[in-house]
Amino acid sequence: MKKILLGGIPAIALVCASVFLLQGDVWIFWIWYLLAGLLGLAAMPLTGRLFQSFDDRGWMFSKVLAIAGAGFFTWWLVSAKILKFTGISCIAVTGFCVILCAVWYVSEIRKKGEAECLPLAHPGLVFWEELLFFAVFLIWTYFAGFHPAAYGTEKFMDYGFMEAMMRSTELPARDLWYSQGHINYYYGGQYFAVFLTKLSGGKVEDTYNLMRTFVAALAFALPFSLVYQMTRDKMGGLVRGGRKWVPAASGLIGGAAVSVAGNMHYVIYGVILPLIHRWRGEETTDYWFPDATRYIGFNPDVEDKTIHEFPCYSFVLGDLHAHVVNIMFVLLLIGLLYAWTRVVRKNGERWKDERHVLRRSLTMPHLILVSVLLGMFQWTNYWDFVIYYVVTGGTVVFANVVLFRGKFPEILRVTAAQAVEVMVIAFAVIIPFNMQFETMVQGVALAQHHSLPHQLLVLWGLPVMITLLFLITVLGERRRQLKKRSLYRVMKETAAPDLFGVVLGLCAMGLVLIPELVYVRDIYENGNARANTMFKLTYQAYIMFGILMGYAICRMLMISRKMLVKLVTVAGLFLLVWTCGYFGKSVKSWFGNVSDRNLYQGLDAAAFLETDFPQDASAIRWLKENVEGSPVVLEANGDSYTGFERVSAMTGLPTVLGWYVHEWLWRNDVGDLNAKSGDVETIYTSADENLVRTLVRLYDVEYIFVGSKEWEKYGDRLNGELLGRLGTEVFRDAETGVYILKVA
Repeated sequence: MKKILLGGIPAIALVCASVFLLQGDVWIFWIWYLLAGLLGLAAMPLTGRLFQSFDDRGWMFSKVLAIAGAGFFTWWLVSAKILKFTGISCIAVTGFCVILCAVWYVSEIRKKGEAECLPLAHPGLVFWEELLFFAVFLIWTYFAGFHPAAYGTEKFMDYGFMEAMMRSTELPARDLWYSQGHINYYYGGQYFAVFLTKLSGGKVEDTYNLMRTFVAALAFALPFSLVYQMTRDKMGGLVRGGRKWVPAASGLIGGAAVSVAGNMHYVIYGVILPLIHRWRGEETTDYWFPDATRYIGFNPDVEDKTIHEFPCYSFVLGDLHAHVVNIMFVLLLIGLLYAWTRVVRKNGERWKDERHVLRRSLTMPHLILVSVLLGMFQWTNYWDFVIYYVVTGGTVVFANVVLFRGKFPEILRVTAAQAVEVMVIAFAVIIPFNMQFETMVQGVALAQHHSLPHQLLVLWGLPVMITLLFLITVLGERRRQLKKRSLYRVMKETAAPDLFGVVLGLCAMGLVLIPELVYVRDIYENGNARANTMFKLTYQAYIMFGILMGYAICRMLMISRKMLVKLVTVAGLFLLVWTCGYFGKSVKSWFGNVSDRNLYQGLDAAAFLETDFPQDASAIRWLKENVEGSPVVLEANGDSYTGFERVSAMTGLPTVLGWYVHEWLWRNDVGDLNAKSGDVETIYTSADENLVRTLVRLYDVEYIFVGSKEWEKYGDRLNGELLGRLGTEVFRDAETGVYILKVA
């Protein structure tokens, strides 16, 4: 308690800092922080049982579990046409979930006389975890205020999805760039952002940036909690013997490795080589932080262009894409798998003689919840479903080897039953999505191109080195059991955190290897065949490597007796810390001088309209403020990653066709897209009034927008006189001449 009182000073300082740094945005920041805290607290009866082996009872994971539970349940009811997607529905379903948890809590109190689900034995740990989460959330939110625009890269898509769902009472919402269909993509990530927006009473302009900084904070806090507990479980008496700081240090390394660190590309190309060039008197160019994610295929420039992003890059760039939002749910699943491993190891001796061990194995709440999360991943980021089904399988197999004393028939029988159970539950819970979703996958093919060895070494050499050293260390400690050639003996004598670390390490290395062998075919096959496969697989490999490095580094430094292991580990830690310089470099490159508070722009993601689209800004805002529902607003269509579709993206109102390449990926029907593109041009430029009216009726167009991009694309061919006869002018900017027609 004394430590908590002493911690009041930094807590008060952080609260004051939030007021000073965020200015007028501090209110929505506090609302989100408190909302997450209250949801997490309400879910503790469930979380505390699932994470009963954790000192903090899963306190940080409870926030994500609450959001996943209430949000997914709401989505399911809306998708099944039982509820409308409104703020009231979100509040009602969340309230229902809170009541269920409260009833459970009271029931547990009456049965056991105490609240085992709460971390009453470690209040100091919970306090400092909460303080850490607040601090990281604040720092990222402050940085976001220096570059808040939802413009550039794929921000138009992410923001537009949010606006479309804010308008819609049904899910999936109408596709803002394909008005004759609904969103045919993994929109779950943006959905959760909208769910929290409706729950908090906020606006997408503010919550777009809050959601990405919220995920960034959890990407530090959740690995901290997990790695802290893994270190505690392994070190045991050493921690009680005066090294209480070690688990916290391990957790901080894990949190930084997942969410703040870069890769060795920054160290080599951003620091070492420029120093060598300057020493030689040669000119150097400033390091551009996206280069760390566009290396294979770009340097040297070859046909095989790939992508190998990682969380820190995502958090700086500011996209709110599927793989970004799903980070917090992925970390929840990993935490659940470790908690499940601990429970199985603890109860294994008691279970092994029971006749109904299969039933117990299949009814454990951890595995059931993991199955639900895997089902949810099919909607939030399908790649993560495939990846973490394998990770779950690896964890289950390792646990079953110990549980059944290496008896192969029993291991096979139970593992197969669990694999089927997980798959059945995963597909059952996501039926409403799969019934309306058309897959974009076109098969799997053998890789025709391969990464250069030195490129793989630059990107993955450090985590692979630490992983291999960790594996050698663990196996070396079990060499006596290895001599007896008993896999069961080896795994039984291996501590749960070590065994779980082995699973993460092997899976991560496998994910790095797979794109060198095969790739998933898509529309980018010519020139970028491996790009999407490498991107999605290695992104998760990075997260798993980060967790493992946080645990393995402190574990080897504190426990290993071999000096060589310690020296190599120290070198690995030094390099890992060095990669964290990427965070500072990227922040400076993207956000500018964040030390100057006067440059803070605020969290409004749509404020850029006045500077980037000054002619159209007032007309776009008029549509957003005055048009309800989701009527079709016609605007000129254009290519992906351009300023076209600024109207639909910023309002969520659907247009006939937008961002061609994205719709090509989602629908794979070039003929239809080309026809729609031609029809849009016809409406704006044709002199045949009957034809134009026919097309307007065909696409159910209710508003026609005539602004900067329409004049840019069609120029003198734009037939304003004919368009004027189609309806009534409801908006005109006298200075710019931009106007909006409401079709009669």
